Amino acid sequence: MTGLSLLGLELADLDADAAAAAIAARPANGPFGYVVTPNADHYARLAREPSLLPIYRGALLRLCDSRVIAGTARLFGLPTPRVATGSDVTEALLTRHLHPGERLTIVGLDPSYLPALVAKCALAPPAHHNPPMGFEHDPAAFAKAVTFVVAHPARFVFLAVGSPRQERLAAAIAATGQATGTGLCIGAGLEFLAGAKRRAPRWMQRAGLEWLARLVADPMRLSRRYLIDCPWVFRLLWRERAIRRRSRCLPKTQVPAKAGTP
Repeated sequence: MTGLSLLGLELADLDADAAAAAIAARPANGPFGYVVTPNADHYARLAREPSLLPIYRGALLRLCDSRVIAGTARLFGLPTPRVATGSDVTEALLTRHLHPGERLTIVGLDPSYLPALVAKCALAPPAHHNPPMGFEHDPAAFAKAVTFVVAHPARFVFLAVGSPRQERLAAAIAATGQATGTGLCIGAGLEFLAGAKRRAPRWMQRAGLEWLARLVADPMRLSRRYLIDCPWVFRLLWRERAIRRRSRCLPKTQVPAKAGTP
């Protein structure tokens, strides 16, 4: 599968429909693999916590979940993958790729939203586990989430506990060597489908302004993320642009300096 390297990660050059089709084509009983959807918040965190890089690089598929990143990369002359947001991939899988009566496994999502999700997408009752807040700091609670997924195999396993918890959880499930199917680290995708959260209008999504709609809807929780943390991605992209330009100017016999950690 064609990939484009950006900020230290190789991203699949797929839109949401193509990504969903590729995921759906995997055999249900195949070894567990997981999909990550890095956006500006993820990249800013990776710059602060490079120990997370192996988790992202170990994913079966890495999809660009940010029109802001894609647009800025294009402006800077960097490799620009197509955008496949976790929410769009989730919707495509649940509305176009489920077999009749197929059961999902879901980790996360408040139980009160489950009936609406089941009704809207005409789902069979999913295997559902909602770990407690802070479970990533409780070895027993974290292990329970891993064990639940292993014990409830499904073609699609939705991990909706927020980043980087869901990515850490996906890597731990894969490390057991006992799980099957595909884990999807999709954040709020199920909440949008269930109606628990309202997604930005299509025009805002296409304009790369979905982050603004979410900020307005939940400023207390998201102000730091979108106004302080995420803008770092512009500096990271500018630095990558400079590094790539320098490397193109070096003589072929000279080895370019290694790019900094994204």
